[in-house]
Amino acid sequence: MSTEKIADAVKFAYWVPNVSGGLVTSDIEQRTSWEFEYNKKLAQTAENNGFEYALSQVRYEASYGAEYQHESTSFSLALLLATERLKVIAAVHPGLWQPGVLAKLGATADHLSGGRFAVNVVSGWFKDEFTHLGEPWLEHDERYRRSAEFLQVLRKIWTEDDVDFRGDFYRIHDFTLKPKPLNTPERPNPELFQGGNSTAARQNAGRYSDWYFSNGKDFDGITEQIDDVREVARAHDREVKFGLNGFIIARDSEKEARDVLREIVEKANRPAVEGFRGAVQQAGNSTGDKKGMWADSSFEDLVQYNDGFKTQLIGTPEQVAERIVDYRDRGVDLILGGFLHFQEEIEYFGERVLPLVREIEAARSTDRERVGAA
Repeated sequence: MSTEKIADAVKFAYWVPNVSGGLVTSDIEQRTSWEFEYNKKLAQTAENNGFEYALSQVRYEASYGAEYQHESTSFSLALLLATERLKVIAAVHPGLWQPGVLAKLGATADHLSGGRFAVNVVSGWFKDEFTHLGEPWLEHDERYRRSAEFLQVLRKIWTEDDVDFRGDFYRIHDFTLKPKPLNTPERPNPELFQGGNSTAARQNAGRYSDWYFSNGKDFDGITEQIDDVREVARAHDREVKFGLNGFIIARDSEKEARDVLREIVEKANRPAVEGFRGAVQQAGNSTGDKKGMWADSSFEDLVQYNDGFKTQLIGTPEQVAERIVDYRDRGVDLILGGFLHFQEEIEYFGERVLPLVREIEAARSTDRERVGAA
């Protein structure tokens, strides 16, 4: 078990439902909406219930249950302007964005929000989004090489003047961005998140990003990833924080929570799940070491399309809180939560689960101090 920590307390984020269809590809009722007014209220509810971050999804056209989609950066800015404390992470695709243009947008969003804008660099899994827009589709490792350059260019433009960058994918010549992001001690430059399970993704995270996002994982799976990324980061004199995806089903009884999971899977939209499975598992299996995202995901795992059931945040408030702190003890800094009924379940989480997380964290910290003093 890894006990190294960067933050004292685990932080919480939620998936912004800015695409239709909810967070599970199932015909079960999902009391949620992709429309702005719903999401505006949800963001305000989340920041008042202990959530520090929200992640806006990126899809450019209908796919696998997501018939409608709002663009992530504009939607993120709207949510930032509707809230006071929430940090909103916009997912973006290198290959569909020029990094200097995104750097300009990000600096403006950072000023307008008082330093709360962040970026999640997504290397891409949905081939049609690129080919339908007339853009080349690169193979897995080439996409991550492009993302590595993208992360470097963003950081340079946000922190340096007269930027020159000569890469295989991007060429920047004597470029200076003004104004730059706020970059105060309280609000440093926009945080850079990056996900993926593959060796290439881990290398990028360890070398260039502030945060590494993982798909849903059990204890052994996340520990292996954290240890690997930390080793890369230390080799480059860096530290990286870790976010973990988990679909949260907290109910008054464990039976009720397990029944909800069972119903979600039983009512899965099989053609949509199988279509998604075919699209993503070829990406995961295209890596040489088979460590790509979704490479080992079962049908049930993919009903929640980021393997959120694997994290097993399912049960009573006490059970979910205990498991969250167990992940914290293994080095997870942030839980990225998905929910079936977002508005009411985020309220339930803030009232019933999060206070227990803080109690357990405090008790374990006291125990560690007592053992250390003995």
